[in-house]
Amino acid sequence: MLFRQLEYFVMLAREKHFARAAAACYVSQPALSEAIRKLEHELDVPLVHRGHAFEGLTPEGERLVLWARRILADHDALKHEVSAIRSGLEGQLRLGVIPAASTTAALVIAPFCAEHPLARVRLQGGLPTSQITERLARFELDAGIGYASDGSADGFVTTPLYEEAHVLIAARDLLGDAEQMEWGDAVQLPLCLEDPSMQGRQLLDRLLEEQGLSVRPQVEANSIAAISAMVGTGRWASIVPGSWMPAFARSPSIRAIPVVNPVLSAPIVLMLSEAEPGSVLGRALAQTASRLALPDVLGQARAAAGSQPR
Repeated sequence: MLFRQLEYFVMLAREKHFARAAAACYVSQPALSEAIRKLEHELDVPLVHRGHAFEGLTPEGERLVLWARRILADHDALKHEVSAIRSGLEGQLRLGVIPAASTTAALVIAPFCAEHPLARVRLQGGLPTSQITERLARFELDAGIGYASDGSADGFVTTPLYEEAHVLIAARDLLGDAEQMEWGDAVQLPLCLEDPSMQGRQLLDRLLEEQGLSVRPQVEANSIAAISAMVGTGRWASIVPGSWMPAFARSPSIRAIPVVNPVLSAPIVLMLSEAEPGSVLGRALAQTASRLALPDVLGQARAAAGSQPR
């Protein structure tokens, strides 16, 4: 019963709304409210400010929700550990992924699922590294794939995956016969770039600032897929992760070339919480990832993409 009460309480803290929390737990609102009242009675402290609607957690509630998330995560880890001993690893792996790694995540997930056929994966894409680390800390994710630059992954157990180098993509008419381009020339092109809230764009802005350059893109988007569609019109160029090159190579109208002096790159890592014992599924994914040679695989894919007819 205690675990159910804690589950309801954690969901209420996440949703900040009694009806939404009840719906997410597949119970009625009165049942959820009553369970939380019983939890308050058992602990002899108020956990929720109540009015006509949810008005936030009390200081005791803010403290308890940290413990509740940890207790529930450890409970899940215990079940997964016992299950793995009995019949092999099973359960749902919750994986958060930055937009830049949307295509490369499959290179880690596929061998993981091959090694653990009873496991399931819930991929949550399009998350900035900051949200991934926040959700790992709250035990809402088992693992994350994100940038490790600027201390983004400090305080987490990391497994290096590959170094992400960004490239310039544009219609062939915009690039002509250029084999590479320097930043001073690249920023003169009509550009469609990532939204400034995205970490890839922040890396780009810092590099340009160091070069004494600035950029004013005509279009900004929070989706690399949307950016590639914009570039596909032939009107704009963009700076995108090089791991997307194989996808762009499918379009005969788009070319991808390096931008140099310097190359914009950043390490991509798999992140786990430092908490012990931690997620059994997350540890298994890290073990799979540590055996992969992703730089070699990506290098071959990029070389194949670069060899497409011009």
